[in-house]
Amino acid sequence: MLKDVQSLNDDRNLSIDKVGIKDILYPIVVKDKNKGKQHTVARIDMFVKLPHSFKGTHMSRFVEILNNYKADIDIRSFGNILDDMMGVLDSEVAGVEVRFPYFIEKKAPASGLPSLMDYECEYTGYATKNEKDFVTTVKVPVVSVCPCSKEISSAGAHNQRSYVKIKVRYNKMVWIEDLVNIAESSASAPIYSLLKREDEKYITETSYANPVFVEDIVRNIAEKLLKDDRITWFEVSSDNMESIHNHSAYALISRDKRKN
Repeated sequence: MLKDVQSLNDDRNLSIDKVGIKDILYPIVVKDKNKGKQHTVARIDMFVKLPHSFKGTHMSRFVEILNNYKADIDIRSFGNILDDMMGVLDSEVAGVEVRFPYFIEKKAPASGLPSLMDYECEYTGYATKNEKDFVTTVKVPVVSVCPCSKEISSAGAHNQRSYVKIKVRYNKMVWIEDLVNIAESSASAPIYSLLKREDEKYITETSYANPVFVEDIVRNIAEKLLKDDRITWFEVSSDNMESIHNHSAYALISRDKRKN
């Protein structure tokens, strides 16, 4: 029998907060509001807390756990995956972070031409013997037009791409599409993969008619999230990539509705 070095005792009396694998590419299935499910490829981090008495963890077992679920890796199976990690790896704490592109078909606002738009998403799950915690994150690119620039200029206003990030905890299913819609409706205009001339005209005029500061974006979103009874906690931020500066503008709001 081969010697199991990882299971040997370590005499330094130092536990390790996180040990595991990072950036493993793996196919997953995500719940799709319109089509039922969507297949995508994720980058996954898996880790456990290593007790002070263990020399090392068994890295291969992380992949074995993933393989046991194959294409059934989604937000619904997170709890079981975390339980398996704590059991198989003999740990009191486990975590999984899953980052993936999610695609939504959007129709151009004037021409109606369909195209796929990609959004960066993340599911994170953490577990101890007594509790589990799950967070869904969506990053949404939008257009923002500066209200100040519009007010003081006789012709035009500066605008830029902004990146909205919404993180939520919830007690009932919150669709990725719901969070994308909230973000896009809170900015000057959405972003599309395909725009013809009539669409570009529409977006330009629409965004100019709806100028927003970075502060407006996060407040608009927070206002909607506060009214959504499914959401128990949220953090919303916006990073505006200023077109007339070599720096960005930033704002963040975080609220725990469970404390109210």
